[in-house]
Amino acid sequence: MTVYAIIGGTGLTQLDGLTITAALHLDTPYGAPSAPVLRGEYAGREVLFLARHGHPHRIPPHQVNYRANLWALRESGAKAIIAVNAVGGIQAAMGTGHFCLPHQIIDYTSGRAHTFYEGELEHVTHVDFSHPYDAELREKLAGALVAEGCAFSAQGVYGCTQGPRLETVAEIARMERDGCDIVGMTGMPEAVLARELALPYACLALVVNPAAGKSNVLITMAAIERALDEGMGRVKAVLARVLAG
Repeated sequence: MTVYAIIGGTGLTQLDGLTITAALHLDTPYGAPSAPVLRGEYAGREVLFLARHGHPHRIPPHQVNYRANLWALRESGAKAIIAVNAVGGIQAAMGTGHFCLPHQIIDYTSGRAHTFYEGELEHVTHVDFSHPYDAELREKLAGALVAEGCAFSAQGVYGCTQGPRLETVAEIARMERDGCDIVGMTGMPEAVLARELALPYACLALVVNPAAGKSNVLITMAAIERALDEGMGRVKAVLARVLAG
């Protein structure tokens, strides 16, 4: 049976309903992960959980130790990863509260440790990243979203920015021209590191605000937090369906 690991982002620093059997404090060749890896049972199934930004939420996107996080999950027995991401909506369909299962990603980040293949290597390794998200896992998430009656897009392009600041109107306009549907700060290098470790990986993205220039009102953390509060119950229901399937 596949052991799923859930990486919780902003708004999901803990998984209500998870019966914890162990909190794994792991050291890795890349340092400490953001938080202990929690092993337990959720929806009747063994699951691993890791808070991407720590618990409490304290690590900004550009300082997350993505390599340590992915390595720790693999060492803990993860066979597939569901990443939960709070994002901004660029395309009109991506309104607040909408879900997106991205099928592609564009990386606008810089300076992040983005690969395991560096240093004194025996040989150079290139991984195929043509299709960054696992199709089978995306289909399972889509089925769960349908069953929960959630409005969602079965595909989309995730634009990953450096953060921690939000984007300018001009940057979002550029990203829209590039074909991005949603914008976030944590999609990379997480996705490619999972690929390097041969872990199937999919993103469950919840839109929590219109991106810059896509609304007549200022983006505020208060509004984002309200959207997170309203959406995380549905996120957890979707995860429970996938795990129980």
